[in-house]
Amino acid sequence: MARVKRGVTGHARHKKVYKAVKGHYGRRKNTIRIARQSMEKANQYAYRDRKNKKRTFRALWIQRINAAVRPFGLTYSRFIDGLIKAGVLVDRKVLAELAIAEPTAFQVIVEKAKAAMPAPA
Repeated sequence: MARVKRGVTGHARHKKVYKAVKGHYGRRKNTIRIARQSMEKANQYAYRDRKNKKRTFRALWIQRINAAVRPFGLTYSRFIDGLIKAGVLVDRKVLAELAIAEPTAFQVIVEKAKAAMPAPA
């Protein structure tokens, strides 16, 4: 029985790594040992930052909503409290989009939230 030479599979595996690190700087893109390390680290960052992206966007939406409700004499937390009491189920992403793209629709939502809040004593 003929012996199996592994050059083809090795080259294929290397090619997969090189394709993944295309665009990296210096030897990280063309030396297999360093390229593999670079690829593993890049995958770690990608995994971590998929989670962080959700956090970052939620913070952005909250900042936009807060800035949009200030002219109506509300803060973000009082606005969200009013929405909950009014039974309005709109997520922060949509609220932020409405505040930017549809100010009149956002104003209607703010009025509903204000109406559901108890009068200041």
